[in-house]
Amino acid sequence: MDYKIDGKDILLKQSDFALDDTLDCGQAFRWEKISENAYQGAFLNKPLVISCENGNDIFRLHNTTESDLLTVWKEYFDLDTDYGEIKRRFSEDETLSKACAYAGGIRILKQDSWEALSSFIISQNNNIPRIKGIIGRLCEHYEGYPSAEQMRDETVDSLGYLRSGFRAKYLVDAISKVLSGEIDFSAVRSLPLDDARSALMKIKGVGPKVADCALLFGFYRLDAFPKDVWVKRVMAQWYPNGLPECTKGLEGIAQQYLFHYIRRRGALV
Repeated sequence: MDYKIDGKDILLKQSDFALDDTLDCGQAFRWEKISENAYQGAFLNKPLVISCENGNDIFRLHNTTESDLLTVWKEYFDLDTDYGEIKRRFSEDETLSKACAYAGGIRILKQDSWEALSSFIISQNNNIPRIKGIIGRLCEHYEGYPSAEQMRDETVDSLGYLRSGFRAKYLVDAISKVLSGEIDFSAVRSLPLDDARSALMKIKGVGPKVADCALLFGFYRLDAFPKDVWVKRVMAQWYPNGLPECTKGLEGIAQQYLFHYIRRRGALV
């Protein structure tokens, strides 16, 4: 990571990073594209506008500080991880090599555990515009993304303003189990993957896919491998016997390359 201060902005030089690939690939729902080369969003309710300029590897973080870059955004955008090396490793496999070449700017966002878990509960059987609408109403109501503690008194009826349908009862159950300690985020981070998934699946309505999404994006469990309809197609066509050895321990990153490619292209060719 190389950067310099430019007035109230930070200019960041970062390879293996693209805004569309990272912020519009279904891993987070609070980023909005505001121009051809810029997004606005937030992490832990700290807002940011980020744009790409002067080539594919120069980014402007608008109206932010060096302190925020080093203590917030470097971690959030996973800037210390060498994705170039990961892609070289994955390129041992022909299909993954094609997926990496197509969407080589994907990075895993290190999201807040509660925000990711609750967001993917909201995402069930839902499309991205509607997911963003529900989350937008939640943030408007609380003037930012609320913690589980802030949502302590919510009920299915009180969440009616979200217009989230059956998902409201799952949110209420998640709030209850997190606040009671039945779902222990510290344990989820360190448990073996199958046990961590089972722990999250104690929440009503949370199945393997939602649990794996929460683990990958909210707990940085890079061994988690969410399977939606697109990824199931990839597995059936190209990996009926499982992912190749080169993805070991990084299955979640491989999933993002494969998911993004087949969703945009419709096939791996």
